[in-house]
Amino acid sequence: MEIVRHDKGACAVLYITGRLDLAGGAMLKEQVKKLLASNNVSIHLNLNSVDFINSSGLGALVSTMKEIRIARGRLTMSNLASYVQEIFDITQLSHIFEIFKTEEEALNSYRAAATV
Repeated sequence: MEIVRHDKGACAVLYITGRLDLAGGAMLKEQVKKLLASNNVSIHLNLNSVDFINSSGLGALVSTMKEIRIARGRLTMSNLASYVQEIFDITQLSHIFEIFKTEEEALNSYRAAATV
């Protein structure tokens, strides 16, 4: 798995490529830990290039979301492949996570929340 970070405004956008499994989940958790340590609490995951996800990857996402919420931050996701979206729907995690169709929609939601 590969993670590439781009800052877009006050939001750190992580582009994830490859398999979100046990090893990939550990990489993601470590990256998010570093972001939170540097006070980056607005985090968006673009999952466009995730071609595999399993229960370990889902567990890493849940753990990541918990850590971000403890830091009073926010986690969003976008661009889920239909296979990945189906897994979120089956596990009902689509009701827990903030999932947007596009990255642009997700980033706009941060801007909208900042003006409230």
